[in-house]
Amino acid sequence: MKLTKYTHACVRLEKDGQALVLDPGTFSETGPALDSAGAVLITHEHGDHVDVPAVVAALQGNDALQVFAPAGVAAKLRSEAPLAAPRIHAVDPGSTFTAAGFDVRTFGGQHALIHPQIPVVANIGYLIDSNVYHPGDSFVIPDGIAVRTLLVPVHAPWNKVGEVVDFVIGVRAAKAFPIHDALLNETGLGLIEGHVKRLGAKYGTEYAHLSSGDSVEV
Repeated sequence: MKLTKYTHACVRLEKDGQALVLDPGTFSETGPALDSAGAVLITHEHGDHVDVPAVVAALQGNDALQVFAPAGVAAKLRSEAPLAAPRIHAVDPGSTFTAAGFDVRTFGGQHALIHPQIPVVANIGYLIDSNVYHPGDSFVIPDGIAVRTLLVPVHAPWNKVGEVVDFVIGVRAAKAFPIHDALLNETGLGLIEGHVKRLGAKYGTEYAHLSSGDSVEV
């Protein structure tokens, strides 16, 4: 399948004429990402992972679009786009379903801790076609299955470099690419990616940088 990176946490997967989009948030180019998509998967409610007006507009402009999200996000979208409510699905961890021709498994359950005084929200990690894993804002490792392509949250208010590296080592995917990088400048991104690439390689993971708009076959 073809994987295209958009700014921050948004990626678009394409195969057999179908497209699936993960986390089209306010930091991302939601227009090209959502264009003619058959399904959208949302990991959690934070704005950098779901641009509600953009997703609502896509639902209203595309009668075939299906959206899958944690219950709170699904409820918000149904309230904003009531006519599209039957196409907005609440998902829990530990479930399987098909979206736009892609097989999806869900993992996790909650967002990583930012601070004890900041409430923890629901977060779903998605494994697509037993290949691409998008963890959202968490370091939950899928159990019982080998991940081939890992999307790595390289920087966030809730993580540090050591945790990023340990996540890559723990998953041990053959390939890894960055997500959640919009808050970094070029210097910071280079420093973190250097650690991830060097240490991940010791455990069999080939890490490669993707800029917004870049595509790879996975």
